[in-house]
Amino acid sequence: MLCDSDPSMYSNLVEILKKEADEGGARKGASCSKASVWLARSLDFTVALLERLVADPGQEMEKLVEESYNITLKPWHGWISSAAYKVALKLVPDNKTLIDLLMPKDETYDTLKEDVQTLISLLVPFLEEIHSVLILYGLDRLKST
Repeated sequence: MLCDSDPSMYSNLVEILKKEADEGGARKGASCSKASVWLARSLDFTVALLERLVADPGQEMEKLVEESYNITLKPWHGWISSAAYKVALKLVPDNKTLIDLLMPKDETYDTLKEDVQTLISLLVPFLEEIHSVLILYGLDRLKST
């Protein structure tokens, strides 16, 4: 593992991304760079979905997922990933099921909504910072198959 080779050099993710970019390995194989890109994009999707869910809990879940997918993941998916998404869309739970899973038994929907909005407000600045690092190392345009 890269971090074991020099713990002080690779003590943070930015150093690992820099090293992979400098050595040309960022876009090859199972790199930390690729994993970081897709983790950030997955979190972007999660934020977009949660924003839509709390804004309009009556909207069909498939529509909320599709809107979130279209603005966060679709631009980076090739035809294989897009086809997999279409299959996964058929497995999306309805709104009530998802809300019930997210909400503790003794909590109201209003409390859940506040919790989700707090999560989003905390997560977005981190995602912005992560995206700026990805841009710095030219990883922001990475696509899948």
